[in-house]
This record gives sequence, structure tokens and C-alpha cells, in this order.
Amino acid sequence: MSNRIYLDYNATTPVDPQVLDAMLPFFSRDFGNASSIHTTGQTARSAVETAREQVAALINARPQEIVFTSGGTESDNHAIFGMLDPVHYEKQNLISTAIEHEAVLNACQALADRGVTVAYLAAGSDGLVTPQHLHELLKELPDASLISVMHANNELGIVQPLEEIGRLAAEFDIYLHTDAVQSVGKLLVDVNALQVDLLSLSAHKIYGPKGVGALYVRTGTPVRQFLFGGHHQRGFRPGTENVAGIVGLGKAAELARASLTNDSVRISALRDDLERGLLQRVPQSRVNAATAPRTPNTTSMVFPGVDGEALLIALDLNGISCSTGAACSSGAVEPSHVLTAIGESAADARSTLRFSLGRPTTRAEIDQALLTIPETVERLREISPNYARQSAANT
Repeated sequence: MSNRIYLDYNATTPVDPQVLDAMLPFFSRDFGNASSIHTTGQTARSAVETAREQVAALINARPQEIVFTSGGTESDNHAIFGMLDPVHYEKQNLISTAIEHEAVLNACQALADRGVTVAYLAAGSDGLVTPQHLHELLKELPDASLISVMHANNELGIVQPLEEIGRLAAEFDIYLHTDAVQSVGKLLVDVNALQVDLLSLSAHKIYGPKGVGALYVRTGTPVRQFLFGGHHQRGFRPGTENVAGIVGLGKAAELARASLTNDSVRISALRDDLERGLLQRVPQSRVNAATAPRTPNTTSMVFPGVDGEALLIALDLNGISCSTGAACSSGAVEPSHVLTAIGESAADARSTLRFSLGRPTTRAEIDQALLTIPETVERLREISPNYARQSAANT
């Protein structure tokens, strides 16, 4: 298994050894509760506050604007539910997009079921939503409580025009949330340049541990309490802090900030080589939303005539780990909502694989993938009745 090629870094990343080293003392020697006033507790408290500073620095925020959570899903839910008044759901409006992660889409649907009017920005064939469409919705719903637009899409890597969206939100005096789980650590993210009021991020996407994330809350943003308990994190998010996890997130944020530029250049070159090689070696293959700005590590490719799940399993047996889309949707019968939202047919959506590269990805791994993937696609096409019929129709 040591020779496996892992191309699913959008799903999760390995914990960086430096992150693990930073965490280990807080499982044993420095195990204190960060809310305790004795020396052991204050050692933990100091580590939590250092991590808060490290996360804030990564997104150009202030430390007091960082709230630690259990991950991206909690952060998304807290941002969305926390900005709407539960007493008057039926009088409130919310704007999001059709290609959000399920953590946002399902939160929006839950609010719609309770009476909130939810409007969705459509994505074009390039995966992008347009500020013009948002402007139209804002004129229809000028009293919207919140706009929630993801920064980078988890399946396509598409980077939305968040600065323009932020300017519109400010013009209409509406709060803006972004799910930045897939952009933080891959792109330069500045909450002030983007003009966002709330931002979600997750540790395990940036070589930190699973089970910890953060929600950026701009000073003055009236987010309601989401969980109830003690007075941890200034009463905003109760529960004993996951000190080891928070320390890991902080260290991962520090490392990401230091290596972001070099990582981006190196990984994007490998991603581009992978795309070019597959397009040359696999007839009829294509890249979804190829013309749009994307995160440097992600490519979503269609291999017509091949069932994506079958190709995923065949590649897995040949030592390559990748995805048909969002890891959270593995095993889903329905085609990806993201791909159908940008106009892909159900058949092409089911023939799509996502390859996402990471900091450990090597040139040798990409070279091997460029041998294995085309061979596997060709073998599956030879036994695919759908591909045989399609090829016959095209001749």
C-alpha cells in the first residue's frame, strides 16, 4: 500500500509531521482544560490563543474574530442559522448558490422548510455565478438577511468572483458568508479584500487533524448563539476546547501561510501536466469548467462511455485513490448536483472523476498516473456497451 498514488486531497489531507509534533504534548503532558485557572489549564489556554493568532494571520483577520468549531460543517451551519431570527423565519430571505457543499445547501433547505425564502444563484457552464445575477436577486430581495457563496468549489475547484460579490453585499448592506474550506491554504485569502463577514474553514483540508475547524466572524456581525452550554470562547461556542486539535489547526495554518506560494506554483504545474496528458491519451476526455479560474490542485474530468464508480474502483485496484466528486456523496445514486447545475448531462456527470493534488504529490506519481489512468479507461471502454453504441453512432 506504500506505493499508492493519492489524488484525493480535496477529501482530506494527511496530518503534517510538524502539526503532529505540535499536538502531541496536549494529549499527555499539557492535557489541561483551557478554562481552568491553574497553571496546567493556563498552559492549554496560551496554546489555544496562539492558534487563534495563527489562524487569523492566514486569512488576515483579528484573533478575536476566530471561533474554533468541530469543522467546516459546523462553521457553515453556525454562520447560516446564526444570522436568521428563528422567531420570524417566514419574513426573512437568504441567497446562496446551486453548487454549494451539502453543509450549506442542506442548511438552506432546512430553513426553507421553516418558512425562509431561499433564492439560488445559477452557475454557468464554467461553474461561475455572476455578480449581475446577484444584483438582480438583491433588487428582488433587498432585505435579505444573508448571502452565502462558497469561495472555491470542492468538486470543480472553481473560484467564485467573491470580491465583486462582497462589493455588492456591502452596497446593499447585507451580510456575506463564504465556505472557504477548499480555498484556505491553497489561495491567498484576505477577509478584508473579499469583504466577507463570515468565513468557514477546516483543519483537515490543510494538513491538520480532523474534527476541528474555525468560523471567522467579523467584529460587529450579529451572529446568534448556535450551541448552548458554558461560557467558552466568550460564550459564542460553548464546550471544552479541543486543545490538541486547535493547536494542530493553528500549526497547519502557520505552515500553509509559509508555503502557500511555492505550493501553488509546484502543484498547479503538476495538475496542468496531468490534465494535458490525460486529454492527449484518452480520446474524448475533457475538463469540466476548464476556462474558469480554479484552485491550483483540482481537476474534474469527464471520460465518456465509462461509469465513474467503475473507473474509481478499477483505479483503486491499480493503486490510485481519487473521487467521483465530493467525498460526502460517495455511494450516492444521483449524479453530482454540481455537475448537473453547470449543464452536464446525467451520463457525463456519472462519467466524471475528480483528481486533487496535494503537498506530498510528486512528479513520479503524476507520470505513473498518466500510464495507469488511460490504460484503465481503455479497458473499461472495451467492455462498455454504452461506449460501443456511442462510438458506433459517431462513425
